[in-house]
Amino acid sequence: MNIIRDIPYSVPQDDVRCMDIYLPEKPNDIFFLYAHGGGLEAGDKKDVRTPAEYLAAHGVTVGSINYRMYPDAHFPDYLWDAAEAVKFICDRRAEYHAEKIYVGGSSAGGYISMMLCFDPAYLARFGLSNRNIAGYFHDAGQPTAHFRVLKERGIDSRRVIVDESCALFHVGTQESYPPMRFIVSDQDMTNRLEQTMLILSTLRHFGHKNVDHVLMHGTHCAYIGKKDEQGESIFGKLFLDFVTSQEV
Repeated sequence: MNIIRDIPYSVPQDDVRCMDIYLPEKPNDIFFLYAHGGGLEAGDKKDVRTPAEYLAAHGVTVGSINYRMYPDAHFPDYLWDAAEAVKFICDRRAEYHAEKIYVGGSSAGGYISMMLCFDPAYLARFGLSNRNIAGYFHDAGQPTAHFRVLKERGIDSRRVIVDESCALFHVGTQESYPPMRFIVSDQDMTNRLEQTMLILSTLRHFGHKNVDHVLMHGTHCAYIGKKDEQGESIFGKLFLDFVTSQEV
């Protein structure tokens, strides 16, 4: 495996909008573009190193991005950043073995991946759509208005608001979506499990059947850097299982 650090993906380039790419020795045709968590104000692309190394050992190329965050960024800067990162990889499919591009993230990154999935405006700005995406991997993201976005607006961050800034608002505005998997924990952040179940039931209400979810046992995103009894990445195996299920 070879790790290429700090690849700028934005135009113009800067020191924030960069990604690390984990290149397998024997890559397959799958590229996983990942956005880290941290409440849109913390976290780093290196946070996914354990599952990224596991996936690279199984032939999956992983691109882990940094994006603009609070207090320097404002809604929806980070969403444009993630969409531009998708564009960067789409333009370099051959170079990075990205015939099939999966987009995902954890916590704040899960919010970002859901927004790219359900609000077509972000990918469309770069000439893309869900037709360019093989699947989505939404891990413990907030499907209602993100608490940090509410804080930016001066609103109590515990409020449950459904508007243009959240994924749930946009569900049903497109006829179809790529396959997707949602991850959430039974002891997740307050109201995160219930909100995840709401977006899942809303997708079912619109007849979308290529959606599944995994309920983890534990606290919010506690599994990302952990390994199982066999010494294998728990998060990496969840993603690999999802991809394998799409190829059956």
